[in-house]
Formats: sequence, C-alpha cells, structure tokens
Amino acid sequence: MGPADVVAVLPEILLLTGALVALVGGSFTPREQQWRVRLAAVAALVASGVAAGFGLASPAGPVFSGTYDVDTATGVVRLVVAASTLLVIGLGVEEVAGHRQESETYALLLLSATGAVVLGGAADLLVLVVAFLLGSIPLYALVGQARTGPAAEGAMKTYLLGALLGIVLMAGVTVLLGVGGGEAGYAGLTAALAGAPAGAVAAGAVAVLVGLMFKAGGVPGHFWVPDAAQGASVTAAAFLTTVPKVGALVAAFRLVDAMPAAVDVQLVVAVLAVASMTLGNLAALGQTAVRRLLGWSTVSQVGYLLLPVAVVGRTDLAEPALLFYLPAYAVTNLTAFAVVAALPGRESLEDYRGLGRAHPWLAGALLVSLLGLLGTPPTSVFVGKLLVATAAWDGGAGWLAVVLVVNTVASLSYYLRWLAPMFRGGEPIKEYALQRLWASHGAAIAGMASMALGLIGGVMWTLASG
Repeated sequence: MGPADVVAVLPEILLLTGALVALVGGSFTPREQQWRVRLAAVAALVASGVAAGFGLASPAGPVFSGTYDVDTATGVVRLVVAASTLLVIGLGVEEVAGHRQESETYALLLLSATGAVVLGGAADLLVLVVAFLLGSIPLYALVGQARTGPAAEGAMKTYLLGALLGIVLMAGVTVLLGVGGGEAGYAGLTAALAGAPAGAVAAGAVAVLVGLMFKAGGVPGHFWVPDAAQGASVTAAAFLTTVPKVGALVAAFRLVDAMPAAVDVQLVVAVLAVASMTLGNLAALGQTAVRRLLGWSTVSQVGYLLLPVAVVGRTDLAEPALLFYLPAYAVTNLTAFAVVAALPGRESLEDYRGLGRAHPWLAGALLVSLLGLLGTPPTSVFVGKLLVATAAWDGGAGWLAVVLVVNTVASLSYYLRWLAPMFRGGEPIKEYALQRLWASHGAAIAGMASMALGLIGGVMWTLASG
C-alpha cells in the first residue's frame, strides 16, 4: 500500500471520517445543537462527491494490490451514493431534527453508504464480504430506530434475513476460494476457476449472488424490503430502498464478469431478474399503503436492473446501461419518498386525494416520480429501461426484454391507483398542512433532476443512434 492507493480511495475515507465525526461529535453535542452534526455529515458527503468527480475524470485503476477497482463504475457508485444520501438527509431534516438519536442516524447513514461504495468497487472476494457487513449492519439499527411495533418487525426481518444470506454469501466465497486455490482477486479468479469443477463454481457463485440480492432487495432476498419500508422512519425507508442496491448491483456485475465462460451464471441472474420484476409487480397490485407499494416497486426495479448483469460479457452495452439506470432509479425513487416525507401521516393511497389542488408542485413531483418508475418518456427511468432492454436484446437475451415490457405494462395499474386520487374531484380526506418544507423542496429538486437526467439521456441516445 502506497500514498497513491490512499489518495485513490479518498472519497471512501471522507465518508468514513464523516461517520466517525458524527458518532463521536454527537456524543458531546447538546440535543438542541445536533444540527452541527448534520452539517458535518453533509460536508463529508459533499467532499466525497467532489473527490469522486475528480476520480471519475481520471480513474486510478486497480489499487491495494488489485483488491479494489477505481474505475468508471466505482466513480458512478460514489457519486450516486453521495448524492442520494445527501437527498435522504435533506428530506429527513424535520423528521430527524431533535430526535434523541439524531447524530447516530447520520453516523449510520454514512457507515452504510461507505459499505455500499466499497461493495461497488470490490475486486476481491474478501473485500466483498467486509463491504457487505459494513453496509448491512447499520441498516438493522436504522430500521429499528422508530421504536414502534412495525419498525421492530421490519428490523427483525431485516436482521434475520441479512444474517442468513450473509452466511450464504460467505459460504459461497469459501467454496470459490477452495476450488480456486485460494485466489480471491477477480483479476486472477477467472483463470483459477477455469479448471475447477463446474458444479462447485456454479454453487459458489450462486450463493454469493443470493447474498447480494439481500443488499439489492431482489428475489430471493427481498422479504424484508416492504416491511422495513413501511415500519421504518421515512428517512430510513428512503435510504434502504435506494442506496444499498447501487453498490450491490455493481458488485453482482463484477462477480458475474469474473466467472469462467464454462459456468453459465448469467442464466441464474436472468431467472432472478424475471422473478424479481414479476413478483414485485404482482405483490404491488394489491397494496393500499404507499410505503409498502414503494417497497414492492423497488423489488420490481431490481429485476429490471439485473438485465444488464444477465448479459455481462455478451454485449458492450451492459455496463453503460446499468450505470445509467442506477442514478435514474435513485433520483426517481427518492422523489416519491420526499413527497411522502413532506406529508406525514398520509399512509394510504386515498389519503392523497386532492393533492393536485392543494399543493400542485408536490403533486407534479409525485407524478414525475411514479410515471418515471413506470418508465414513461421523457423520464430518466424510461431511458434506463430502453438501455437495459437494448442491452439484453444485443446480448442474445431478447426474451428478457419482452418480459420487461410485459411487466412494465402490468405495473401501470398500481402506479395509476396512487395518481388517480391526487387529481380526482371531491374534498380531500385530510387537511393539507405542509409541515416539512425541507422535504417538499427536496421533492421538487429531485423531480426536476429526474426529468433533466431523462432529457440528457434521451439526447445522448438519439445522437448515439444517429
């Protein structure tokens, strides 16, 4: 390890430093002055994002003896995680401010964000395990902080499933290390596994993928997501449905890319993709609680995001498609949660009746978000779905693109069930008192960012096609 390696991971160091400052500083800061801890967390995220931007302009490549990749994918993960966590803190200002565990919330957010970033850049099986644990353990505390019955249930399910699938992931790593002669780095793993029994390699790779699906919130590690999204605070729910999956999906991409060609891990990923998008959409159809609906929606989105992972090595479009869809999904999903945070106490779809008349800008932001998650042009997720479907088609998995289209049409029902009450005639069920200005501003900013990213992506797609 040299100075160049340390400089290369400066964004990660800044995130971890911010978490430690929030944890230690909060212990010596009076409750009425906890805003200082929030400023420290924001400063760490901004500094990390700036450093990530410089790193993205000139990637350092493999560092720390090849165990960590500082490339374009890592740069995108860094930026998306930093920006998403900033937005989460912004939409949660009124909810978290004055809470007896305010500083701990910021520390947990930054620790989990650090784990997500390291997970996305890991180029070594052992680093992957450490990143998985660093990103997962803070989530358990975040979900349970609300100290309610639903929060306790969500935290218990998150912990039990995380512990179980963490063990499965580590078992898979052990198998791959065993049959690969102890080779842990992805750079040498392909050659090391080339002569190993295909069944053992497949079993190890599938076990690691299943563990990563807990972090991504996809089948079969998805059971905790709807309960955690419903029971946790809105701040924690927005974070856990967005940030962890950014690192997990890039980690899955790198892992599948490192597997030898003789083992068709891509087929397993394709099955997980179909299961995630189909189950997520079918489960969301019957939901009336807005946060459970968003929880099942995020399960379906993981299915779409797995399409480029299913065609790794078969098309050059796979990586660009994934790296565009990730920020598109993040900003669009957080827009919906920002609207939910701005209107506390509105838990059901009918509670949003009359929002279009009471607060047109919030209704507009939610309209952009839900139509974006659906995949309606010119939103950013539409461009993302177009890219991943094209990548699947170009990679010889055109049937996955067809399944994506079918599931997108199926999802139209439950997104419209939320939108319809907002613009329906009649008096609102509840008075609309806007209690959280930070969250409402965050919704407007995120909604505009989602549209802007979609327009930029559409222009780039048109130029590339022409």
